[in-house]
Amino acid sequence: MNAEAASSTKREQARCLALAALERNATKVVALDVSRISSFADIFVLCTGSSSRNVRAIADALIETAKRRGFDLRGVEGYEEGSWVLIDLNDAIVHIFLGEKREHYDLDRLWSDAPFLYRAENEARGELGA
Repeated sequence: MNAEAASSTKREQARCLALAALERNATKVVALDVSRISSFADIFVLCTGSSSRNVRAIADALIETAKRRGFDLRGVEGYEEGSWVLIDLNDAIVHIFLGEKREHYDLDRLWSDAPFLYRAENEARGELGA
């Protein structure tokens, strides 16, 4: 696969995951291209749920989307607690946080050198922009 095709595939996977999160009322949805600064993933998707129940609902939607789209689902951590769920999709890592956990761990700042693949610009309507 050439670099342009790989970039398009990454962008499409990021968009698919972001939209699945938005469908379950996730907020602050961003997808980052970490391929140049990480040795273990190409994409990070970060989003916030309003409650533990909402975090789990977002996780359920993302897991279902991953299975339906044939993404390489490697594991899920933190589902029972519901304050920070990590979904390992091999090349993509999804982090679903409660607000206070996201603020505390501040992965947005930690990975701030990574370019955006997508971010929710108008969360109410689910429109995404790069």
